[in-house]
Amino acid sequence: MNIGVIGVGKLGEFHTKLLTEIAWDWPDIHCAGIYDLDSNRADEMAKKYGVSLFSSLESLAEQCDAVIIATTTSSHFNIARILLAKGLHLFIEKPITTSVEEADELIRLETENQVRIQVGHIERFNPAIRAIEPYIGRPMYIQAERLSSFSRRVTDVSVVLDLMIHDIDLVLSLIPYDIKHISASGVRVFSNELDMATARIDFVNGATANVTASRLSRSRHRKFRFFGTNPKSYASLDLTTGKSEVFRLVNKEEASSKNPLKSFAARKILEQFGEIQDAMQGMVLDYIHPEVPKINALRDELEQFINTLRNNTPVAVTSADGRRAIMVAGKISAEIEANAAASD
Repeated sequence: MNIGVIGVGKLGEFHTKLLTEIAWDWPDIHCAGIYDLDSNRADEMAKKYGVSLFSSLESLAEQCDAVIIATTTSSHFNIARILLAKGLHLFIEKPITTSVEEADELIRLETENQVRIQVGHIERFNPAIRAIEPYIGRPMYIQAERLSSFSRRVTDVSVVLDLMIHDIDLVLSLIPYDIKHISASGVRVFSNELDMATARIDFVNGATANVTASRLSRSRHRKFRFFGTNPKSYASLDLTTGKSEVFRLVNKEEASSKNPLKSFAARKILEQFGEIQDAMQGMVLDYIHPEVPKINALRDELEQFINTLRNNTPVAVTSADGRRAIMVAGKISAEIEANAAASD
């Protein structure tokens, strides 16, 4: 299987590096080469990783069975529709497009040409998320914060499509219900697009997610907090460090065999939560510190994409998943614009 990479900026270089490593390990996989509008950068990457350099999108497509699109978000649609029409399978970095209408057209072409699209929502493959997911029960409230410093390379889209889209997709995957209401606010500071945004997403099952994203921070910050039922639980997760912890109220027989909180440690933890002892109603506070395997999430999602094509198995993050994330992002942006217009 011949796979090419379009766009070899920072993220595209990671894809190229990992694809060459996968090709080295898997004899049936070959990195067909790379293409980028910046010919100097493309030449540098081709020499660095020992891959072929193509002078046009079309010439690369002729040599490929599948392509990784790691270009700027605003270019995804035009590149993808050309490649889908040629019958190529696609891995498209998040977000799939900049609008629902564009996503719908790519989904139509995907179906028409009987090919596969996987969207690069990498946090689905984050080992810390996967380690904590079995323990958080049914999330009824999620708080997500994603802060980053300003970067000129992503000013073609708002912070909603740049950063918040990660957490929108995670929330939608963890709360598989229709959305009842969205409220949001945000501001422009250093670019013509939104640089900071916060949104509240209410679901029909009663669950709520508060999601905040900013590219105006002096430091990186990627944190999640989950409050769930079945069992009653609280969990915190730092996606940057992978550190996580889960507290659950369970019957004694359901407590984790490895880390039930007992005696002195239990009393200290309970004190941190306040006067909750009487509210526990005979339950025990179970503490879980999930072990996070050392897995390269980007390589993992690329391997999933390749195995989907190899074995004709379901796509890990589908074009429909990508469309839903874009739809919610669009509603958040529209709500922010409406609020801004009302305040003028």
